Amino acid sequence: MVNLVEAQKPLLHFLVRRAGLRQHTVDVDGAGTVITFWVPKDKVPSDKPTVRDATTPDTKLPPPPPAAAAKKDRPAVVLVHGFAAEGIVTWQFQVGVLAKHYDVYVPDLLYFGGSTSPSADRSPGFQAECLATALRKLGVGPCAVVGFSYGGMVSFKMAEAHPDLVRWLVVSGSVVAMTDSISEEALERIGVKSSAELLLPESVRGLKALLSIATYRKLWFPDRLHRDYLEVMFTNRKERAELLEGLVVSNKDATVPVLPQKILLLWGENDNIFNIELAKTMKE
Repeated sequence: MVNLVEAQKPLLHFLVRRAGLRQHTVDVDGAGTVITFWVPKDKVPSDKPTVRDATTPDTKLPPPPPAAAAKKDRPAVVLVHGFAAEGIVTWQFQVGVLAKHYDVYVPDLLYFGGSTSPSADRSPGFQAECLATALRKLGVGPCAVVGFSYGGMVSFKMAEAHPDLVRWLVVSGSVVAMTDSISEEALERIGVKSSAELLLPESVRGLKALLSIATYRKLWFPDRLHRDYLEVMFTNRKERAELLEGLVVSNKDATVPVLPQKILLLWGENDNIFNIELAKTMKE
């Protein structure tokens, strides 16, 4: 039986390619750590192979609209996804608009999409270092980084360690670090026993529970689509469970970095995972 979520990918990839982006894989360390990206087609390294989507070859693509034409001096924007989907699925509705004015880079964090590593390090700091290295290998200079949820924590780490690379930071629905107290309070409020129970659902019921918490508007989808989404978007379960374990730090070890970047926090007043009071505390 055809997986409906997988079947939609060729159309999504076509639209992203139409906006002027191409898939590319970056070898981070020469030891098996690789990160897959969608990058501006004119910024793909000429001496490295690029992932090609056989369903939408270049020969079938119409020329991009003039507004999306490549400009060497355009600012770079990096979109870092959360925990429930890979990069291009998370940012599919933003890429086309942003690509008209910016060089847009959409990575898959380790153990999402085609990104992987033999390292046993599951911390957000390791994710940040790998992402920063990959961006530098792609020739990305000072850039704006937009991080959502889990991607926001990775983005905070990258901004702290690489202020020359991350010039501007936009974070939505996230915190600097997931401390014991924040984790326990959030789980108790939501009514689940662990982050894995919420963020790594194994059933249609579990996925519906996640979507009801993570989205503002309640959208209806048939159970068949939920099952297909679980099959496609929740791979590498062991590694992702370890990412969740590596996310939480003790209150005594948590520190709030002083970041030199311009930072914009975007927060929904009805956020069910991180409440608005956390945003106010971060701002202070």
